[in-house]
Amino acid sequence: MNRNVIWGLIGGAPAIVAGAAALAAPPAGNPVKGKAVFARCAVCHRIDPAVAGGIGPNLAGVYGRPAGQRAGYVYSPAMRAAHIKWDEATLSRFLAGPGKMVPGTKMMATPVTDAQDRADVIAFLKTVGGGTK
Repeated sequence: MNRNVIWGLIGGAPAIVAGAAALAAPPAGNPVKGKAVFARCAVCHRIDPAVAGGIGPNLAGVYGRPAGQRAGYVYSPAMRAAHIKWDEATLSRFLAGPGKMVPGTKMMATPVTDAQDRADVIAFLKTVGGGTK
């Protein structure tokens, strides 16, 4: 192999690695924008810990909680058996395709396909305190 080609490949490696890392890193979420994105979710979900859930479970305190375990909502057998803990990665994956991540879930909402919207709504959900309803 030509010496210039080898040095060119070696010199370009940091840029390739940096580019791959940038593609893999999720965008930073903005909770203020996430509250606006959540308006779509509020059709079915509540976030006030003092209020029972709606069509879907109450999402107050959802971040860090195991999926399918909050009292006051009848989860699908698939969600109860999913063994998921809601964090940035699992919430993002679920919001991008609920039925793909948990086949048999009751959540029939349109997937949140925009990565920034997902990051924003997750940042907002992190600010919503817990509760028992």
